[in-house]
Amino acid sequence: MGKKTIRVSDFSGTVLGPDDEAVRVVVLEHPDLVAGPVQLDATPVEVESLDDAALDVAVVEIHDRHGHGEPRRVVLTASEFDAMATDMPMAQLLKTAERVRPPKARRATEKIDYGTIEHAGKPHRGRVTEEEARLVREHLDEVNKRLADTGLRQIDPADPEHAARYGFPTAD
Repeated sequence: MGKKTIRVSDFSGTVLGPDDEAVRVVVLEHPDLVAGPVQLDATPVEVESLDDAALDVAVVEIHDRHGHGEPRRVVLTASEFDAMATDMPMAQLLKTAERVRPPKARRATEKIDYGTIEHAGKPHRGRVTEEEARLVREHLDEVNKRLADTGLRQIDPADPEHAARYGFPTAD
């Protein structure tokens, strides 16, 4: 037994033949769209008029106290937005306005302070501070237990590299 797939327009329910072209329409924003973008299938004839019906719009963010720290996005016709500029034409205002830089990416992790007992002795590429070395020397058993519990290498004062890194006395 075989399967037969029938394609239909999501807009009109028109059945598309095997040789008919289907047009994919992705809805990015709509007042009734709640779970992100969706795609719809249509016939070429059904989407011909979309370009003619398209509006010139301005999409703006409003940063004020009403947004509780988050900007509000507003879409309005370009002519409505242009009418807000009364001192000079909007086209000129937009050319001379201050550019907005995208926000800098935040660091994925906070900076770890290895000079604290909860982080002292963890492997890291940075320089070992005197505070970290002192904590490791004075609390070696506690530090090694924490390192072992988290699956990290333990500190061996007899290891020349560890001795130099954390200031353990070496047998010369």
